[in-house]
Amino acid sequence: MSCQTNPSFPVGDHEAFMDLALIQAQKSPPGANKFCVGAVLIDADNGNVLSTGYSLEYAQNYKGDPGTTHAEQCCFIKIADEHNLPEERIHEVLPANTALYTTMEPCNERLSSNMTCTTRILRLKSAIKTVYVGIKEPRTFIAHNDGQGRLEANGVKVVFPVEYWRSKITKISMNGH
Repeated sequence: MSCQTNPSFPVGDHEAFMDLALIQAQKSPPGANKFCVGAVLIDADNGNVLSTGYSLEYAQNYKGDPGTTHAEQCCFIKIADEHNLPEERIHEVLPANTALYTTMEPCNERLSSNMTCTTRILRLKSAIKTVYVGIKEPRTFIAHNDGQGRLEANGVKVVFPVEYWRSKITKISMNGH
């Protein structure tokens, strides 16, 4: 059982879920060589938050995963730890209509050797049907990320529900640049 109580918001309240993701992003240590990203995993049928995460929330090389931890990965780690499962098996315990909110497009290429967030989402066997994204990944480190294209090509819907927050999300994401 989780020792942390997660909030609930009305189903479809994209601003509330993205705001919670932004709060997570602000916890990420700023740095010139990374983005500050926040993520929230939810049960889209009832608005319950399942887990939250932010980039570098867990130590580098966490449980043998090479490189730094990204926000989406940290959400998955919390579910895995709560249910005593390896991360790749959390689809077994996720609700049927799980959605992910992330302040930045999930990575599809990494400069470190760590698995991309897009691969982590896809290996969950369609447990995550929709990914709500704040902004596309800026071309600061990767010329063309295209996590959105890969997710959509594999049946995951990608939605940008708060495009009018682009400058606010970008400012938080670029903290330390």
